[in-house]
Amino acid sequence: MQHTPASKFLRSIFTAAALTAFGIMSQASAEIAVKSGDKIAFLGDSITAGGWGNPAGYVHLVIAGLEANGVKAEAVPAGISGHKSDQMLARLEKDVLSKKPQWMTLSCGVNDVWHGKRGVPLDDAAAAKPGEYDEKVATRGTYKKNITAIVEQAAAAGAKPVILTATVIQENLESPENGRLAPYNDFLRSLAKEKHIPIADLFSLFADRIKKENKPGTKVLTSDGVHMNGEGNKLMAIGVLQAFGLNDSELEKAKASWAPLEAAAAETAKKAAEARAAAAKAKADAEKAKSQSAPNAK
Repeated sequence: MQHTPASKFLRSIFTAAALTAFGIMSQASAEIAVKSGDKIAFLGDSITAGGWGNPAGYVHLVIAGLEANGVKAEAVPAGISGHKSDQMLARLEKDVLSKKPQWMTLSCGVNDVWHGKRGVPLDDAAAAKPGEYDEKVATRGTYKKNITAIVEQAAAAGAKPVILTATVIQENLESPENGRLAPYNDFLRSLAKEKHIPIADLFSLFADRIKKENKPGTKVLTSDGVHMNGEGNKLMAIGVLQAFGLNDSELEKAKASWAPLEAAAAETAKKAAEARAAAAKAKADAEKAKSQSAPNAK
């Protein structure tokens, strides 16, 4: 049968419509990867520790977001301030694998770069550069080897890894620190692709948000250029939930569930501020009383 131009045009419309419908059905039928009863280990540094210690930290937001969509998962907090890839690898069994989680999110890279000479080089070539690292660099291995080992050991133990690209070091995207961080994140992206691991590209989410806000000199997502404020925690949670397979409507349900956590965080911060003020006043009163009694001392 010979197709006329009109019939070809109609066929193209039908094909496009069919592909569009297929895409919609695929999105609608996609399921959240995490299931009720699953444990999710959150391995990381101070950003992850804060994500658990803060009532509205990203770890709590992820768990609440899943629950808002009918998935009751359990968090296994495994963030320790200051930790780099070598330290996370060393405690992987104790802090993560021994807990038997079904999932493990891995947030690592900021300290490997931020710690400068005490950091972890990207690879052997970087480690060999004169003057770049201290005399103990060999004991810390390399970022590529450490991260690969963490991912492979987790997967072998039945904990499905989810890689998080490292977030910004200073909200100036042109900072030297972010320049040094870029190849670390490039490696994470390539590793996720190679091993077919879900990835939350948080650095890209942060960069897009910072560019959109366009507020140079203002902390948009962090409290100090590295650690998360409320908006940063929410953006991290969105990235992780997307990596777990939540679609746009499910993300909206997740966001709607966060208000009570944010209120709890605000109340906790208020009480902490009041406690600091009371402690400062008590100290000042004690010093004043001491100074007043000093002249009478014999």
